Amino acid sequence: MTETRRIPIRDNGEPLVDYLSAAPKAVQAQPRFKYKRETVVRATVAEMIRIATENVPSGFRLAVVEGWRPPHIQRRMYLTQWNRWKEKHPEWSDAQIRRVANRYTAPLHSSVPPPHSTGGAVDFALLDDQGNEVDMNSPFERFNAATYSFDAQGLSDRARRHRDILGNALSKGGLTNYPSEYWHWTYGDQGWAYRGGHPYAHYGPIEPPGYRAPEEDDNDEPFVFLIK
Repeated sequence: MTETRRIPIRDNGEPLVDYLSAAPKAVQAQPRFKYKRETVVRATVAEMIRIATENVPSGFRLAVVEGWRPPHIQRRMYLTQWNRWKEKHPEWSDAQIRRVANRYTAPLHSSVPPPHSTGGAVDFALLDDQGNEVDMNSPFERFNAATYSFDAQGLSDRARRHRDILGNALSKGGLTNYPSEYWHWTYGDQGWAYRGGHPYAHYGPIEPPGYRAPEEDDNDEPFVFLIK
């Protein structure tokens, strides 16, 4: 997933904080892949998550799939997309594969850092009061790319209502949606700046002080979805 315009970055030095502590009503969603997820985002984003949780109606809970993502995980995610399209279309050139892969996962790039690597991007899910993820895609299959955009056509009234609940809460918190992915919301990164017409981004790449990648996760193995 990329928004390719190179907005200048003037990182304000805002620290990463634990969103589960800063937004105690938020919970972690079921993992999509097998690796150690960090529970940190920029401090302002953590406060926006907290505000969003206060705007989720009774019977629902706001869940975070992932906030800050380390470079080794971003690298593996991009490699997974690359391999997926190369296997599906062996006749494609590298340039063709790159164009399609970039639609779904941002490559590591010094001038256009992946949103999650800045601590300003968060992927969300909405849970019911039993802790189950609610329907966001019916009548389509969950991972049908035609349903990824927030305003996807043909959704059931139930799926549309759940998306509206999620979008309303996150918008009130101050986060903005990447329209091609209903679950992906940001503040302060280049995508946020581009969508909002801001002259520069507040956040560039960042890592927690003293961060070290877990050895078991730092490899080039492709990811496999853990859920269906």
